[in-house]
Amino acid sequence: MITPDIDTVIQIDAISKLYKLGTVGTGSVKDDIKGWWAKFRKQEDPFQKIGEKNIQTISGESKYIWALKDINLNIKEGEILGIIGKNGAGKSTLLKILSRITSPTKGSVKIRGRTASLLEVGTGFHPELTGRENIFLNGAILGMTKTEIDNKLDQIVDFSGIERFINTPVKKYSSGMYVRLAFAVAAHLEPEILIVDEVLAVGDQSFQDKCLGKMQSVSKSGRTILFVSHNLHAVRKLCQRGILLENGMMIMEGDIDQVLTSYTQKKHKQVPKVDLPPAENSEPIFGKRLQFFNKMGEFQTTFLLREEWKVRLEFELIERLPHVIAAIGLVTTTDISIITYWSEPEDLESGIYYIDYEINKQLSACQLNFIVGLSSREVPLYYKENLGYVTISEMADGPQPYQASGSGILLSEDRSIIKRFN
Repeated sequence: MITPDIDTVIQIDAISKLYKLGTVGTGSVKDDIKGWWAKFRKQEDPFQKIGEKNIQTISGESKYIWALKDINLNIKEGEILGIIGKNGAGKSTLLKILSRITSPTKGSVKIRGRTASLLEVGTGFHPELTGRENIFLNGAILGMTKTEIDNKLDQIVDFSGIERFINTPVKKYSSGMYVRLAFAVAAHLEPEILIVDEVLAVGDQSFQDKCLGKMQSVSKSGRTILFVSHNLHAVRKLCQRGILLENGMMIMEGDIDQVLTSYTQKKHKQVPKVDLPPAENSEPIFGKRLQFFNKMGEFQTTFLLREEWKVRLEFELIERLPHVIAAIGLVTTTDISIITYWSEPEDLESGIYYIDYEINKQLSACQLNFIVGLSSREVPLYYKENLGYVTISEMADGPQPYQASGSGILLSEDRSIIKRFN
């Protein structure tokens, strides 16, 4: 248990959430009664196997899964907390408990203030009511008077950008319109706590930027925000503190930069040879492998500032293709694009090829992953993201601005030069 400060608005004490796989109940009335009787006497349910972890890739013997296990956390007034982790880590389960959609199996949560939640597209909307009617419905749920809602109505409609459809039943809205209105309602009806779970990914980029700006202003007014997103750039931009969930457990809490660095290092396995995902629809060209070398030709995944290094992309054609272009993109693990390299177009026969991209010494200290794109006659045939992982570490003279230049050699399977490009 963490002792709360006077400005704590959410106090989470050792909460756990248990789910049973398959059917509800134990399968017999006798065993259900035993479980109920144990709970009534505040004892452990004999049919719960304590300690079974929520690891989706491993089959356990128990029918029970701990979606969350022993989470302790205090969240302060005016704080924007980023909650990150892989799919299935327990992020949404935690937010559903805080939103009182579900209750914890163990532990307790104390919340001071009104809470508005955006957990799924359309949550809290009645499909038969119009957008305008749903604004008043949501306001009433938050405990606001009709006069208070009337005073905010024009701001909500203007922010959502769907004034033309505000008197249309929301069941006819697209998912993007749902999100626009839902966020506008939640942000403008002045809840003390705003919970946002990935739904902004449905909106276009301009609306996402608008929402991030609104959340920043909401936080400055003293309201608290819990933000879940796989857009790490948005998390870094918006949040000051973060927690990292893994297999239902909180494995890290602290400064958002440190939490994001830990997450990306766990997410991306740092190896010098990376097998690429296969083609999905029998494409005639596809990537096979990425490899990372130092200037001596030795496999390596960590490079110093100003050190020269290479990325080798290996790919295969199963038929002759005209005007083939091979490209890689360098992207930071916080989703900031750095540079893209393209080869000159070339007519290629079937076979295995590789291309070396020489990266010069002007990158800043960061962690990088890669995008691979292969095309014929400028038609994309193979495109994959989040490939590989390398580290650029700092030297004594400190980081330099993000810049990069390079050249490559397109080689056939017998390594004869087909085309040199700059």
